Amino acid sequence: MCGRFALISDGTLIAGVFRLKAIPSLAGPQFNIAPGQRIAAILNLPERALEFLRWGLIPSWAKDPKIGYKMINARSETVAEKPAFRAAFRSRRCLIPADGFFEWMKTGKAKQPMYVRLKSHSPFAIAGLWESWKAPDGSDLKSATILTTGPNALMKKIHDRMPVILPPEAWEAWLDPGKGQPDLFKDLLKAYPAKEMEAYPVSTLVNSPRNNVKEILKPLEPGA
Repeated sequence: MCGRFALISDGTLIAGVFRLKAIPSLAGPQFNIAPGQRIAAILNLPERALEFLRWGLIPSWAKDPKIGYKMINARSETVAEKPAFRAAFRSRRCLIPADGFFEWMKTGKAKQPMYVRLKSHSPFAIAGLWESWKAPDGSDLKSATILTTGPNALMKKIHDRMPVILPPEAWEAWLDPGKGQPDLFKDLLKAYPAKEMEAYPVSTLVNSPRNNVKEILKPLEPGA
């Protein structure tokens, strides 16, 4: 699964990388984004733009928004079939910008948090889905989920799942609401090349979502 990630790039860089017409106003660097929080997502409505959605997809038919905490991830292998995700997969796909993500590696009885990013240190796009849910007061709540897939060679040493990272050449097709046939995305929903990624251990500061400090991304000293 993917339960934490970071977005530390500023709005100018995100606008350039994702070819946005307007520079988004981001709330400063986010070192430890957790489920239930607002996340930046790039939608195509009708042109490419960044919006803030709640992390944890709430299906339109849900009676209780708390269901979103169980929907932070969607398995790419079954996303086209699951009732909670299939409608969004057909026409409400999004890109979730990130600079890296966290996963916990088992080391004996303990779990060591690892930070995973591109070797280029550039922001990248995680494949996401979004949905709009109407609250009892009539307001609309937009939410999102992150797609996951099996691990590449790097991630296999850490965890059995990883987020789907989409290369730039796939972004336009992924955002196109007119392209919803599952077969069109079969080759995209796979593990990103391990040779382009790196991972290193970080402090257990990341274990608490209340911690949003740059020290979270500092490599852990040997023996610490």
